[in-house]
Amino acid sequence: MTQAALDGIKVLDLSRVLAGPWCTQILADLGADVVKIERPGVGDDTRTWGPPFVKDANGNDSDQASYFTACNRNKRSVTIDMATPDGQALLKQMAAQADVVVENFKTGGLRQYGLDQETLRRANPRLIYCSVTGFGNDGPYAERAGYDLMIQAMTGMMSITGRPDGEPGGGPLRVGVALTDIFTGVYASTAILAALQVRHRTGEGQHIDMALLDVGMAILANQASAFLNTGKAPARQGNTHPSLAPYQDFPTLDGAMLLAIGNNGQFARFCEAAGQPGWASDARFATNTLRVKHRGVLIPMMEELTRTRTTADWVALLEDKAVPCGPINDIAQAFDDAQVKARGLAVTLPRDAGDGITAITGVASPLRLSATPPVLRRAPPVLGQHTREVLAELGIDAARFEALRASGVV
Repeated sequence: MTQAALDGIKVLDLSRVLAGPWCTQILADLGADVVKIERPGVGDDTRTWGPPFVKDANGNDSDQASYFTACNRNKRSVTIDMATPDGQALLKQMAAQADVVVENFKTGGLRQYGLDQETLRRANPRLIYCSVTGFGNDGPYAERAGYDLMIQAMTGMMSITGRPDGEPGGGPLRVGVALTDIFTGVYASTAILAALQVRHRTGEGQHIDMALLDVGMAILANQASAFLNTGKAPARQGNTHPSLAPYQDFPTLDGAMLLAIGNNGQFARFCEAAGQPGWASDARFATNTLRVKHRGVLIPMMEELTRTRTTADWVALLEDKAVPCGPINDIAQAFDDAQVKARGLAVTLPRDAGDGITAITGVASPLRLSATPPVLRRAPPVLGQHTREVLAELGIDAARFEALRASGVV
């Protein structure tokens, strides 16, 4: 069997909700042994963030929220009460054998348990310790809790998302998923992989300080660059693009479609296929900059034309013309798409943990490595499913385990 990319890497996951677990799921998909520590009897907050809930074998709602399953596959769940001395001792023992620790407690929150990065890295200098917080480990907001929605509002993401003021439905909107949390998880996994490479050279681990605020500002991308280099803050403009035209949704005979024309060649090919070749040579539309300038004239002309065909007809017409065009799907339609099916982007993992859930379906890893592809070994775990197994690997015998369980430590 081919080794996975991160075979042999041990990750102690002290995170919960989304940003940290998203990071550790990426590492787990790449083959790392991720041990997720959860509070006995309670677990990760998202286990109860429902509806919706995962269906059991009889098609009834279980008590497992589907939210949790989105970012916790391939992990082993261990319940330990870190507020107890015995729990702290177990976690310190695990950290001493780990390559990576990921946590998303408030800044300094783990110091009271002796699980802070200074303490754990002193005992294990090779340890890579990744902290995920709302605002980072320094600055005037360091002690504040941070949530994705708050960060989307603070960074200006909501100011550029939604329809313009004055239009029906105008006003700031959040992105439909917790984008800042997810990107923080992706950036954190990248930082951890970089730190592992540094450790190969130096033998030393390091501390990684990931902040939702920092990531939220970074993913403003071209919109941030536009402000920083012009002094003018971008505004909401619905589905149109500040720098490209036509690059938006268009009405069709039976609904709507999306055109994403990014250069003059694509525009010329669209015009030819649509029976309006003269638009491409029109002095108002000959270049992208001119099309952006005159979008108030161009877009109504195009909308009148796009309403004459169905979405499927437009997609078929433009498919072999190298003109980016597609339907505006809901999520059910997206998973029914032929390309999504061909890429195997919905994956079902069996689970036999005695809770009535026999399988859980999720989205496949988008990482496609030819020699060391992601591995799908475990469905998202039941709370504490692997506690006995993992503690046995630490040398905890049956009698000691039962004593820890009786005292509520595990």
